[in-house]
Formats: sequence, structure tokens, C-alpha cells
Amino acid sequence: MLLVLSAEHRAHLGCLPRAGGAAVGELGRLALEQLRRGAAPRACETAARKLNIGVDTIQHGVEGLVYLLTESSKLMISEVDFHDSIHVLGFSDELNKSLLQLYLDNRKEIRSILGELAPRLPSYHSLEWRLDVQLASRSLRQQIKPAVTMKLHLNQNEDQTAQVLQTDPATLLHLIQQLEQALGEMKMNHCRRIVRNMK
Repeated sequence: MLLVLSAEHRAHLGCLPRAGGAAVGELGRLALEQLRRGAAPRACETAARKLNIGVDTIQHGVEGLVYLLTESSKLMISEVDFHDSIHVLGFSDELNKSLLQLYLDNRKEIRSILGELAPRLPSYHSLEWRLDVQLASRSLRQQIKPAVTMKLHLNQNEDQTAQVLQTDPATLLHLIQQLEQALGEMKMNHCRRIVRNMK
């Protein structure tokens, strides 16, 4: 699986050859620090003075590397695919090797950082349901109006919350069919590959 780089990311990474071989290591260190602690403008300014390069060039290089490393780590692309992904940038073999080594040395740490940044979504705990049927009202003597009421209990950050939902049986049946169709699609090879690369 190849990583597709947009024109903007290619432009940001395009400053790496101008920065020179020694600067790539420094930009890689700044990119990892940005992932760990967030943006650090002062660190970019210090690096710009140290390497005698413009601050904008440093910032663009760091942004390009952050994107390259995070997307590659998310997809857990292989060495060959990573090399092929950056080969289109037209860098020298030495620069490509430096970028590959930076990726290989840090992909596990980057994945753990991205895992910590992922939102903690609520998880299912239990479900209570009730079927109500209105048989008549003052204006209509004979009517059948069914409604399904559900109380969905969720766990989130060790707290329990409950959501009350109400629908008619036809909408509920349609929802069940859509969910079953989605589950069926998850069993297809294409979806399995996507899920496997997301882990």
C-alpha cells in the first residue's frame, strides 16, 4: 500500500534537499517532539539559527515530516512501500535512506502516540426495551400505533450513561437491515485489509 502525498505535502517535503543531510536529522527530531508535545515555534527558531535556514523552511519541513510519519505509521506500510511512496519526490538515495530509517526507528512510538490521541468513544453495556401500542384515542376509536422505546446503557471513562430512544417498528426494521448489510460488507476482503491496516 502506497502513501499518496498531496501537492501541499510534496511542497513541504520539497524543502528537505535544500536543508541538507544534517538538517534532516534535526527536522526529524523536531517532528517527533511536535508529535509528543505539540507545536514548538521556539524550537523551530533555534533550529533555523543553528542550521542557518529560514524559519518557514524549518516549519514546512517539520509539517511535511509529521504528515509523512503519522500517515505511514497509521497504515503500517512496509519498508518497500515507504520507499516507493517517497521515491516519487525525487530525493537522493541518501536522503531516502535517512527518511526510511527515521520511519523504521519511530513508527511504534508514533502509533502509540496516535492511539493516546484517539477519542475515547462510549462502549455498549446493556439495553432495555419496551413495546407500546396505542389502540385508540378520543378522536380515533380504532387505530394501532406501535412504538419501540429503548434505553441504551453506555460506559464512558468508567462512568455509566443512558440514552432513551424511541422509534416505530418499520424504522427499527430498516435500521436492523442496514446494520446487517454493513456487517456483511465488513466480511469482504477489501474491508478486512482496511481494518487490518488501521490496527
